[in-house]
Amino acid sequence: MSDSTLTEHTMSFGQFLKKNVRSYSMFIMLALIFIVFAVLTGGINFSPRNISNLFMQNSYVLILASGMVLVIIIGNIDLSVGSVCAFTGAIAAMIYNTGLGLVPTVILTMMVGAVIGSWQGFWIAFMRVPSFIVTLSGMLLFRGLTYVITNVTPISLRDEGFRQITSGFVSVKALTIGGTHYLSWLVGIIIAILFVFSAHVTRRNRIKKGFSIEPMLAFLLRNAFVVALIAVLSWKFAEFRGLPIVGIVLGIVVSILTFVTNRTVFGRYVYAVGGNARSAKLSGINAELVEFFVFVVIGSLAGLAGLVFAGYMNSALPQAGNLFELDAIASVFIGGASMSGGIGTVIGAIIGGLVMGVINNGMSLMNIGADWQYVVKALVLLLAVFYDIYTRRKAGLA
Repeated sequence: MSDSTLTEHTMSFGQFLKKNVRSYSMFIMLALIFIVFAVLTGGINFSPRNISNLFMQNSYVLILASGMVLVIIIGNIDLSVGSVCAFTGAIAAMIYNTGLGLVPTVILTMMVGAVIGSWQGFWIAFMRVPSFIVTLSGMLLFRGLTYVITNVTPISLRDEGFRQITSGFVSVKALTIGGTHYLSWLVGIIIAILFVFSAHVTRRNRIKKGFSIEPMLAFLLRNAFVVALIAVLSWKFAEFRGLPIVGIVLGIVVSILTFVTNRTVFGRYVYAVGGNARSAKLSGINAELVEFFVFVVIGSLAGLAGLVFAGYMNSALPQAGNLFELDAIASVFIGGASMSGGIGTVIGAIIGGLVMGVINNGMSLMNIGADWQYVVKALVLLLAVFYDIYTRRKAGLA
């Protein structure tokens, strides 16, 4: 492709910033919040132990957010995921206590979540009952069923093996030297190389197809930021106890959903239905089936999140999952999704979840009570939604 053609399809830096300000501002917000709390806590929030704990403490919310973003993109909502987490967490504990291993327990629990998602997706997609009503009903239904199957009593786990999915670490003795777990560095380097290679291939493909592309400076800055983030996480994990198992689980979930949304026909259909369901149907897309499968996905991920939370608590609690749905929804909107649908990314939802997690973690390190944490989270969510409305109005989209 000639230089003139490349220049023709390359946006100016100003055009790029105007078009992507909502997407990139969340990264800046995360960095600033982290720096502020680093100053206020004397750098405690930047310690290897705290970084690892940050991922373990927020893992279930990040898993939920990665699925919730699909629901938001198609213009729906799911208020039931917290109760589904409690229900599936109890189911997971019961399955594990029968003597089955952790892997079969994970598979069966996610299948239970998928069945729940199918039930709710059927009413929403095919019976045309609003998702708000269906999932509100589901929130009450599965909270009640959790109380029934647990008899409002925590279910203790038969051994510590279940807990490893949330609190365990992966470390190779041969790659551990002087207390540093170099496996984390090795995995980080591989991920960084794959990310940069994928970004390069995507850019070249957009050029070949005649799509507009970001300026080279923005491309380099974005990749440098992500590689730096991977390097920091690799460093901190290596200096503590190695790679958190739940971090690997989260990485697999995010990688699969990112691939699905960016590289598959189903992913394109999700954005098409969210952008304009009627136009999507006129284009031959089965919008109802897309909606149905999105709720199957969020149901299975709620099952996984419920299992992870039960592992974190080392027991299945009847009251588990309280306000999980609000944390997941807040993460999605803070991460750049639009209330009108059609806009949002899995990576953005994860960044939004980390913003919430860093705020909670920093305030806890400063010994600020949960009451004020709720106040701050409420204001952050309100400002995020206002920012979405403001930028859409400015761009002439609302």
